[in-house]
Amino acid sequence: MQHSRLSATTRITLSQPQIIMGKLLDHFLEHDADIVTAERRGEIALEYGRAVIEADDEGLTFHAEGDDDTGLAYMKYAVAEHILEFAAAEKPRIVWTGDGVAGGPLPYFREMRVVAAHNITPHMRRVTLSGRNLERFSYGGLHVRLLFPPKGIARPQWPVTGEDGRPVWPEGDDKLVTRVYTIRNIDVEKGEVDIDFVIHEGDETPGATFALTAREGDLVGMTGPGGSSLNEADWYLLAGDETALPAIGRILEDLPAHVKAVVRIEVDSAAEEQDLRSAADIDLVWLHRNGREAGTTTLLADAVRAVELPVEGTRRFAWAGCEFAAFRAIRTYLRKERKLDRQDHLVVAYWRRGFDGDNARREKDESN
Repeated sequence: MQHSRLSATTRITLSQPQIIMGKLLDHFLEHDADIVTAERRGEIALEYGRAVIEADDEGLTFHAEGDDDTGLAYMKYAVAEHILEFAAAEKPRIVWTGDGVAGGPLPYFREMRVVAAHNITPHMRRVTLSGRNLERFSYGGLHVRLLFPPKGIARPQWPVTGEDGRPVWPEGDDKLVTRVYTIRNIDVEKGEVDIDFVIHEGDETPGATFALTAREGDLVGMTGPGGSSLNEADWYLLAGDETALPAIGRILEDLPAHVKAVVRIEVDSAAEEQDLRSAADIDLVWLHRNGREAGTTTLLADAVRAVELPVEGTRRFAWAGCEFAAFRAIRTYLRKERKLDRQDHLVVAYWRRGFDGDNARREKDESN
């Protein structure tokens, strides 16, 4: 592995350092990181950086590296977040030294301005945002987190980097609301991204409300990129509801001509279908709820079950993004019935009926 350009170090005092190190390594192994372990030492390698951990009787020492300022910031954030989770009773203090400045802007943050907004289907609205230095958002994940400022705030307060590497968020009247979205299109030279929003009713719909009321010049924050990437394969299964449509559309556009993609997408009706383009050989079927509420059918899970997977020996990869119930059904089917290895599939809950924002993903699936 090549040495990264940027690095930082922290020393954390703990009462049970080796137990905490074990929990940390197990967590990242579960999330497909490359892990190397030795006596009182461990290494974590992720797409955006790596961390070396050394344990002694009184604590842990971390040396984090990143290929750029975003990668390093992500590594520091990931280490701190999980140490504070696994050693919550001790409330350890984490202070990083080296590259990256506490109190400064998040390296992975951009302030964005609304350029335009229009509906592309009756229930999908595209908002074009403009910002500076967007090249880092063109790789390393499809997803971003949008930060919506309070109504009536002319000059929003954005998060800054804390001494432990995690964001320090504005509170009180300046508190931000955040939601995760997919960059549907990005034009680095022009400095613009397109974000597609599913339009639905309800009071707790900050994204849909923003998209419907967006006016040229409105400000919104953006952090990222994030999300796991697809492994290289010769055959893909892509499945999702309308919340996953932007990701499926972007994935298809990136697939080369020699691969096969079986695509199953659940939407309300034919009016919600979009023109999806790809150089790949596509088998696309739209699944219509025909007025039934999203998250109340088994259309998507049933469609995935009906797909004939290629024989072992073919490089295959299954991807799905959908409501929590469908996520559980599809992931259980792929893992337990079809016996797909973890590196051969990625199934995520994009939302959960009756829950808002990140709460859709907080409860772990008991099928793990």
